[in-house]
Amino acid sequence: MIPTRLHGVIDYLYGLLLLAAPFMLGFADGGSAQGVMMAFGAGAILYSLVTAYELGAVKLIPMPMHLALDVGAGIVLAASPWLFGFADQIWWPHVLAGGTSILVPLLTRRRPQQPDR
Repeated sequence: MIPTRLHGVIDYLYGLLLLAAPFMLGFADGGSAQGVMMAFGAGAILYSLVTAYELGAVKLIPMPMHLALDVGAGIVLAASPWLFGFADQIWWPHVLAGGTSILVPLLTRRRPQQPDR
């Protein structure tokens, strides 16, 4: 199982990668494909900041809820090219990122490890 601390690192890197992907992959044209990818990247960073795990800044969201948000976001992100009508332009980064957002939470511990006392 992926420890929650490592999941936190993955969360922030994933969010930054989604923000950068339109520019790195050539679909930063102000369209829906870019907007969806960047919105999901910003969202991942924001709800990571308020998750009750080692890398959360304000611990409001329990880890199981965070993981459920990851899976839900992954489903919508993977379907977004067809939901928002840009599948004819680009679809694979959204499907790949969405699949990652579904898989990683399924492999992550549900509770942060308690520090040794």
